[in-house]
Amino acid sequence: MTNQENKTNDNINAKDFLIGSLIGSIVGASVALLFAPKSGKEVRQDINKGANEVKEKALVYKDKALEKSDEFKSYAKDRTADIQQTVTEKSQDFQSKFNETKKNVQDKINETTEELKKKKAAMKSDADDLQEDVEDVVDAKAEEVKAKAEAAKDTAERKAEAAKDAAEKVKEAVKEGAEDVKEK
Repeated sequence: MTNQENKTNDNINAKDFLIGSLIGSIVGASVALLFAPKSGKEVRQDINKGANEVKEKALVYKDKALEKSDEFKSYAKDRTADIQQTVTEKSQDFQSKFNETKKNVQDKINETTEELKKKKAAMKSDADDLQEDVEDVVDAKAEEVKAKAEAAKDTAERKAEAAKDAAEKVKEAVKEGAEDVKEK
């Protein structure tokens, strides 16, 4: 509701109260006068007296109602101003806390991202170092195997040569032995 609507409602409520009080007083006085066993002159005097009393009471009630409506208006304005100020302060506090939380979250995201980048770089470096180490070990083992293969080849060639020489010697010995057997 706007302030204008509040004022209109306050004025309507005050008017309704005054009208209700006035009508109630008039009806009450009229009923009392009509049912009282008095003469016409006395009834007229009582009606005039009652009308004056109602008029005075209406004026008193009107003044009281105006005072109360002014008090209510003043109170409503004060409360509205207080509430508006509180809402403004709370809104600013909320916005401030929201911005602070948003900044903290963004800082944490940035920190985590940087840490992950550093860890990724460290892991890549470790992987590169490990790959180099593996390649060095593989190369060393390949050289070792190659050297052993060369040594085994040389040994095999020497043994083959020795076997060939031995086979030649055996062949010659068999030939000589066969010739000796033939001669005998």
